[in-house]
Amino acid sequence: MLIRVLLVEETDLVRGALAALLTREEDIEVVAAAPGCGQALTRALSYRPDVVVIDCDGDAVEDGALGTSQELSERLPECRILLVAGTATPEYLRQALAQPVAGLIGRNSPSNFLTEGVRKVAAGGRFVDPELALLALSSARSPLTPRELEVLRLAADGTPTREIAERLSLSVGTVRNHLNAVSRKTGARNRIDAIRIARQSGWL
Repeated sequence: MLIRVLLVEETDLVRGALAALLTREEDIEVVAAAPGCGQALTRALSYRPDVVVIDCDGDAVEDGALGTSQELSERLPECRILLVAGTATPEYLRQALAQPVAGLIGRNSPSNFLTEGVRKVAAGGRFVDPELALLALSSARSPLTPRELEVLRLAADGTPTREIAERLSLSVGTVRNHLNAVSRKTGARNRIDAIRIARQSGWL
């Protein structure tokens, strides 16, 4: 059986490399490609692939891979999803594994993981890079809510409180409340200490 694949990757060079790797296999055909998650659903509905391979940044705030995966599973439940993650935090990996994602490999995984993963998920199984699975399981779960992590991530980038409020459509007081909650939950002395703890714990 020929496995029909849709590739979702923003960069032309990487998209071409992934396509070349997959099309070397006699049982895999790349039927379409999308230059980002924004076009993934439209292409998937048009081409009805067996597997959608999504290359993602591994940042739940910055990329739309998890939301796209959820939407694809709802609109095309017969379609299987394989994520190729960049530098992913343990928290992101746990979120991905909790999603209707059938496969998860890292960009630094052996190249044969991609073809093996496509075959495994197309057959109805799951394929997870053992190193990513270990990373997801070995780190402590974040006590922070998704919104608190979002606020803290922006704060860690040096974004002023007022700008965080504007970007997230919150009041300045609400942003401060979130940062106070973060410090309380992490046992941090201040915002800088909270960022340090979150980074060391793999939550950012």
